[in-house]
Amino acid sequence: MGDHNFFKEVSEVLKHYPIDAYFAEDFGKVKKIYTKTGTFALKKIHPYEGTDFVRQIQFLYQKGYNRIIPVYPANDGRYAILHNKSLYYLMPWLANGFKEDQSERHKQLFRELARMHSLTAKELDISSEVKQEHFTQTIKEWEKEEEFLEGFIESCENRVYMSPFELTYCLYYSQIRQAIYFAKQKLENWHEKVKDQKKSRVVILHGKVSTEHFLLDERGYGYFINFENARQGSPIQDLLPFLARSLKTLPKRSDETVDWVYAYFKYFPFKEDEMQLFLSYLAFPAGMIRVAKTYHQRKADIDERKFVQKLQRQFWLLNNTAYVVTTIDELEKKKQQEKQAQQEGAQS
Repeated sequence: MGDHNFFKEVSEVLKHYPIDAYFAEDFGKVKKIYTKTGTFALKKIHPYEGTDFVRQIQFLYQKGYNRIIPVYPANDGRYAILHNKSLYYLMPWLANGFKEDQSERHKQLFRELARMHSLTAKELDISSEVKQEHFTQTIKEWEKEEEFLEGFIESCENRVYMSPFELTYCLYYSQIRQAIYFAKQKLENWHEKVKDQKKSRVVILHGKVSTEHFLLDERGYGYFINFENARQGSPIQDLLPFLARSLKTLPKRSDETVDWVYAYFKYFPFKEDEMQLFLSYLAFPAGMIRVAKTYHQRKADIDERKFVQKLQRQFWLLNNTAYVVTTIDELEKKKQQEKQAQQEGAQS
């Protein structure tokens, strides 16, 4: 073993398990452990992260959801070992061995996520006051952002010579406004639908959905790892960060992203109010606003070119997202119309 201290630390932790390691490889937070009985992964995490996620994993198993890499108990039954101010937990090493088409893998990830959400879904009592407060608070924040954007475009337009960043911002301004208008409209639709509802749906969230945290075994079955951020919440919270990351690319009409989302809806369809909230959050151009604010609040000389590139990348994200959001919106409206037509047909 190259690093004696590293192996010593690993050995100290592994004393708590019924395995006999003869070699270990260091992959950052994860150590690959070789034993006569097989290969294991030892994961090191911050102690504050570690207490809740084991409970969530056990809860998922109880619910019959088994597409999780299991966490092995130590000799005394504990699922995590505290050593040198870090927590360690042990799982089987799953080599991401199955090679398949990336888009297929994404679809499988969304399918498994939907299964996990549907098995753990439950209705919680949430008062209309709480929903009203969320709505008011969000609209207030968004209107503040709009005020900033308006003020910033005025200051740009009043200049004799605009900087490259200001010029680019002015070109993108109307699309930013359109995105905000759409997001606000959907948020209002959501509010309209939920203001008299007494309950809301929550699920167990994975909390860190990414293709790196979804491994395939040699048979092609997908398993989630890294449940350290697992918690209860709205299913939307698992989808949004993943989609935002996936759409951060060059400009494209991402029909495959729409396919992934519908692979999810097939196993866990959103209710009408959830759909409105989902589209609202997805459409809101937070990244554009963030870059414009950072530029506006700059103190010293800045790299103008870098800032223009940042704004441009956020603009691509905005356009890519707009395509996905409007496509889903159209598909959902069509579904509603067909449903209505069927109902009317049945009545006549």
